[in-house]
Amino acid sequence: MTFMGANKSISLTVDGTASSVSTFGGSVADVLNKAHVTVGPEDRVTPALGTQVESGTAITVDTAKNVKVNLDGTERTVTTTSNKIKGLISQLGVAANARVSEPADALLASASDISIITPKPVTLIADGKTAVKTTTAATVADVLTEAGIKLGAADLVSVPAESDVVANMVVKVSRVNNSGTVSETSPLAFKTTETVDPTMYKDQSKTVRAGVAGTLQTNFRTVAIDGQVVSRSETGTKVLTAPIDAQVTVGSKARPAPKPAPKPANTGAAAPAMANTAMWDAIAQCESGGNWAINTGNGYYGGLQFDSGTWLSNGGGAYAPNASLATKAQQIAIANKVYAQRGLGPWGCAGAAG
Repeated sequence: MTFMGANKSISLTVDGTASSVSTFGGSVADVLNKAHVTVGPEDRVTPALGTQVESGTAITVDTAKNVKVNLDGTERTVTTTSNKIKGLISQLGVAANARVSEPADALLASASDISIITPKPVTLIADGKTAVKTTTAATVADVLTEAGIKLGAADLVSVPAESDVVANMVVKVSRVNNSGTVSETSPLAFKTTETVDPTMYKDQSKTVRAGVAGTLQTNFRTVAIDGQVVSRSETGTKVLTAPIDAQVTVGSKARPAPKPAPKPANTGAAAPAMANTAMWDAIAQCESGGNWAINTGNGYYGGLQFDSGTWLSNGGGAYAPNASLATKAQQIAIANKVYAQRGLGPWGCAGAAG
């Protein structure tokens, strides 16, 4: 703007747009008034409004602007007198290498909402490597792309890919292989077939052919995370070696009833010639009524009523298990042995001997 007839030339710059103003004098406020520039309390005017101007005075007016700023995902309105994006960045104290949605030299008056992403350290873990990267990427997906980490269709990321990046974030990529295969073998049991042989007893059996176990292969599909199998599912089986059935012959014939145990009997051993026959007949008559084969079950046997201990200890076992099974002559033979050692004391009917 130029005012002719003035004797002072003033340079006026409003929000980066320069012009010339001629005036007879006065203050900065007078110059702005003549130039129809209205300033508010938040506008920045250099020099101050009350400053007297001289020829060559340069007046700068930076009007206050309300700019919508999204800083690391947080939206707010910032009042600034900066004319360019770089001035706003400086005012906010943001690092020079921050990512800004508009060029640094763009005028704020022409800029829409401003998005700023500050540099942040992020730890990336993938493919067996750990790296700390400073990034201005907006999302986890952007960080991975920036780092050259490509994701497979089944891979897992510890943080959702669409998440905003925050300082000191740890992002772990787990490689998933869900198309692995593995096989295992196991024994395949054989069966046993039986053939009945009527000539064999029921408690008898005979192995005609021994059984042999086969081999079964079971196939699985595996899921591995970073090379470690975490699950598997069976996909099928295959018989590698068929089992051979065992063949056994079993009997069907009942065994005959066992023969009864032989009854105790006399051995048939000859006894010496009888002596003291009359005496023993008299005692037997008293002891057993003269019954040389008596066995009443009272523990005493034969005509002279020997107990088992006396009978066997004196050699009676050579004739029979007990005296009731021995002949009269055999009983008298043992009685004479006892008599020779002990007299008639063992017999209660000794008095019958006369």
